[in-house]
Amino acid sequence: MEYLSDIEIAQRCEMKHISKIAEKAHVDEKYVEQYGRYKAKIDPKLIDDTKKADGKLVLVTAITPTPAGEGKTTTTIGLADGLSRIGKNVTVALREPSLGPVFGVKGGAAGGGYAQVVPMEDINLHFTGDFHAIGAANNLLAAMLDNHIHQGNKLGIDTRKITWRRCVDMNDRQLRNVVDGLGGRVNGVPREDGFDITVASEIMAVFCLATSITDLKERLGRIIVAYNFEGKPVTAGDLNAVGAMTALLKDAIKPNLVQTLEGTPSFVHGGPFANIAHGCNSVIATKMAMKLGDYAVTEAGFGADLGAEKFLDIKCRYAGLNPSAVVVVATVRALKMHGGLAKTELGTENIDALEKGVPNLLRHVSNIKNVYKLPCVVAVNRFPTDTDKEIEFIIEKCKTLGVNVVLSTVWAEGGKGGEELAKEVVNLCEQENDFSFSYELDGSIEEKIEAIVKRVYGGSGISILPNAKKQIDTLKELGMDKLPICVAKTQYSFSDDPSKLGAPENFTVTVKNVKVSAGAGFIVVLTGDIMTMPGLPKVPAAEKIDVDENGVISGLF
Repeated sequence: MEYLSDIEIAQRCEMKHISKIAEKAHVDEKYVEQYGRYKAKIDPKLIDDTKKADGKLVLVTAITPTPAGEGKTTTTIGLADGLSRIGKNVTVALREPSLGPVFGVKGGAAGGGYAQVVPMEDINLHFTGDFHAIGAANNLLAAMLDNHIHQGNKLGIDTRKITWRRCVDMNDRQLRNVVDGLGGRVNGVPREDGFDITVASEIMAVFCLATSITDLKERLGRIIVAYNFEGKPVTAGDLNAVGAMTALLKDAIKPNLVQTLEGTPSFVHGGPFANIAHGCNSVIATKMAMKLGDYAVTEAGFGADLGAEKFLDIKCRYAGLNPSAVVVVATVRALKMHGGLAKTELGTENIDALEKGVPNLLRHVSNIKNVYKLPCVVAVNRFPTDTDKEIEFIIEKCKTLGVNVVLSTVWAEGGKGGEELAKEVVNLCEQENDFSFSYELDGSIEEKIEAIVKRVYGGSGISILPNAKKQIDTLKELGMDKLPICVAKTQYSFSDDPSKLGAPENFTVTVKNVKVSAGAGFIVVLTGDIMTMPGLPKVPAAEKIDVDENGVISGLF
């Protein structure tokens, strides 16, 4: 059997013209703006103009990630193709990949094997320019802020209390902390500054939570960029930057339509990281997918303690979404890593390691069922080295929670390998649910953080450092303490310590910094050693990427 890499599989796919995909999704051509043959932007007016009832919303999440891999995006795509194969009208809503991971550790993020969205190279690289527009809007605001100070500082901005940072969609540790404005008076006011990766920018969060151009402008106007000498916030609205920022984003806010390898309509739009932001694709794309499909399948970044928690507690709360079912993705290999095995030992049957690691899966599943009160199924991505005994062990453990386990082979078989999962999801979507949040908004900031740590992470409590306590007190004084919480935390553990695998207990989460994303509408809580600008590894994925004389890319994934 010929082995093909993900990019080779994608390049051999005979894609349908995007007009055919739009037609399949029942999108009238008047809403379609083509970007070549295989990509298009869809006018958000379609959502209000379409009279069809919203489809069922299915969330795909996963166990705590490991180097062994879980395959969440691959499962999302394969499930959608599986639903299509059993005769369902289905659409997909995914995040756009960031160039940081593409050139860093992970490589591409458009699915894998025979469950991918295409054109894979375009989606992983510049796509339709959305991220560039977001970065430009972020940096325009930074430029207008510094220019205001240079031109006389009418607003009385305290340069020691500037909170707005520049951004670039690249892993570049060199830019985490910089001093700029050097070179004399004509070159600006010298100050400490820094860069975040674009997916951590508040503009990205605003972009993904906005429901319209009007809502986008209102949210942009509320962004706090600094504090004045009296300690009062200075916003993008105060700098008169909102109109120009919106102009940069007016096309980007339209969802991007592409297709799976099997021709299922897919919206790929927006992409905040889930460890440092809220980890979900845009509200507009999700609502469009629900409006067009009877089933809309979406995913949220990293494990259920991060992406799913934020999807449910932030995105669903703001957008008024009520999911019908949740899929938790796991692999035997990853669970054995949570049980203490090294990556080199995962190919051998080891029930002891599996028994030590499976509590990680069970905690995620319990959270979905018992905290959020949503129907749930476990999808196990089967590898050739997995034994029947190991699979049966997971099935029996999940039965204790009243949750079924379905084997998924979508990486190797595409939609065919997702048919059983699709049938289980359809059954779950018919169940009534009592969807609940993990905390209520009227609690204090401390109470909401503690609720997430205790109810979702399984920790014993929180420790708030003095600097963070001052920041919380400031937010209370400003009347911003009733917003949802967005925790920035390592993706590799339920705790804030990446070395604590499995389902750790009796741990305390240390809160180091607390800041408000007033435009997005949530409070960001930074824990552990989390960074908003990643760095490249010793051997970046970028070193393996190349282009031949015909423009064909290799090594992307």
